[in-house]
Amino acid sequence: MRRKGKTPQHRPPLPAPGTSTSTRLSPRRSGVSRVSGKPPVSPKKRRFRPGTKALQEIRKYQKSTDLLLRKGPFSRLVREVCQSISRETLRWQVYALMALQEAAEAFLVMIFADANLCAIHAKRVTLFPRDIQLARRIRGVDKL
Repeated sequence: MRRKGKTPQHRPPLPAPGTSTSTRLSPRRSGVSRVSGKPPVSPKKRRFRPGTKALQEIRKYQKSTDLLLRKGPFSRLVREVCQSISRETLRWQVYALMALQEAAEAFLVMIFADANLCAIHAKRVTLFPRDIQLARRIRGVDKL
């Protein structure tokens, strides 16, 4: 788009075929050529309305069956907890770690679902720590 009163900028002429191109690259080969000091204009990034992206993520994760926590950090956490309980190093089978991670994620999802119901009961859509504490207290999980 041209602004009113602004003359178009012309590209510099291409070098002759016999000259060396190593010292000077043509505007087409040099990537982004800037005639003026202004950065190139990129198209506007798409902006979603508040909550739309969250709903997309909820649908995405409800469709999938894969684990949400990374296996490496979860394995390190389990080994660290075992080391704090027992002085000797315990070895874990891969399937035992996977089963433990599956159970932990199912437990967390259920706690979050109950806490979400507590937040809705309080006429809120935002989940607060006190909702999770109430859900744990109702379930009797605080005795751990």
